[in-house]
Amino acid sequence: MIGLGRGLDEPVCSRAGCSEPAEWSIVWRNPRIHTDGRTKTWLACTEHVGYLRDFLATRDFPLEVLAGVSDRAKGDLA
Repeated sequence: MIGLGRGLDEPVCSRAGCSEPAEWSIVWRNPRIHTDGRTKTWLACTEHVGYLRDFLATRDFPLEVLAGVSDRAKGDLA
């Protein structure tokens, strides 16, 4: 999602309706459909990092929360 007045290169929070700058990366996978090497990445602002982490943790998805938009996350932002 692209916030108004922001460039295409500026990462924003993945929480629906949020256009705040991303400050966290949440790297996760759904073991039912993703192989061990396949991960997805959600980006989060400080306000929503806990919400997004809890959403995934409740579903028992393996996840890792990283401060900033990591190089690891930049390769998996689709």
